[in-house]
Amino acid sequence: MSNNIVFSGIQPTGSGDMHIGNYFGAVANWVRLQNSGRYQTIYCVVNLHAMTMPYKAEVLAKSTEQMFIDLLACGLDPDKSIIFVQSMVPEHTELAWVFGCVCSYGDLTRQTQFKEKSEQLEGKQDGFISAGLFTYPVLQAADILLYRAANVPVGQDQKQHLELSRDIAQRFNTQFGEYFPLPEVLSTETPKLLALNDPSKKMSKSLGPKSYIGLFEDEASVRSKVRSAVTDIGNPEEPMGPGAANLLAILRACGKHDTAAQFEQEYANGPRRYAPLKEATADALVELTQHMRARRAEVAADRARVKQLMQLGAEKARSIAVQTMRDVRRLTGLFALDY
Repeated sequence: MSNNIVFSGIQPTGSGDMHIGNYFGAVANWVRLQNSGRYQTIYCVVNLHAMTMPYKAEVLAKSTEQMFIDLLACGLDPDKSIIFVQSMVPEHTELAWVFGCVCSYGDLTRQTQFKEKSEQLEGKQDGFISAGLFTYPVLQAADILLYRAANVPVGQDQKQHLELSRDIAQRFNTQFGEYFPLPEVLSTETPKLLALNDPSKKMSKSLGPKSYIGLFEDEASVRSKVRSAVTDIGNPEEPMGPGAANLLAILRACGKHDTAAQFEQEYANGPRRYAPLKEATADALVELTQHMRARRAEVAADRARVKQLMQLGAEKARSIAVQTMRDVRRLTGLFALDY
């Protein structure tokens, strides 16, 4: 297979739609990569990963389908990319078992995200922390390497997991023969948006509804959240604080570069009035979310087509995954039905 394959995945969440941090930090870039013509792009709704935290089955099923619809609404094109749901391709879990046997316990203990997420669960659900939460970086490696992807667009917080994927691929190759590429970070400029109510932290639904803007949120809610966003209070001689800088980053992400530059120039030369900045940011976000809502309504209206696209995407993904697992079984000495 060629070395221009890009793979990335996104978790469905029980808390509803993706927010603008998800969109600008990942999905908008996926669309650019898809449309560049330079890569074979493969994108996945990683619903198996969502099982590592407490959840309800009916919520996971609904949010998985909704995330698939949202990706289509955002511009991912089944004619240009393979778009599918992880659980519909069982080879992901089969390869994860093989990789679990070439990944060391010590490697997993050093994964910082396990520590962070397990701390969130302490004192909840009787303190239950699933083994899946500990081992999911192995499944993540399987997600990438099942398609022998050489390029992975990831954020800063996922680079450690990509390093583990490279280590696993290298150990497999050393033990069983050269087969998997060592995936590389596909570096692209993507904004890191901060929480509206606490710009010291990354935008996240875990910080409450006032911390983020939903990609499909209604106008009144968008404007209300932006109006209440934390900006900066203090010495005007100091550099602009993270709150106002975050609103400028949102403006740029929405394509309003000239507007953002104008505000920066004004703040450098005079007093900082944040009401106009908030109004301009809200206008840009309303323009974006109205377009996204209209597009999602169009996609969701034909649920039969959505189901068909989910099935077709899984079939395309499996056409690659099945061949990979045939090779892996042969290399590792495993017997299996040839199908």
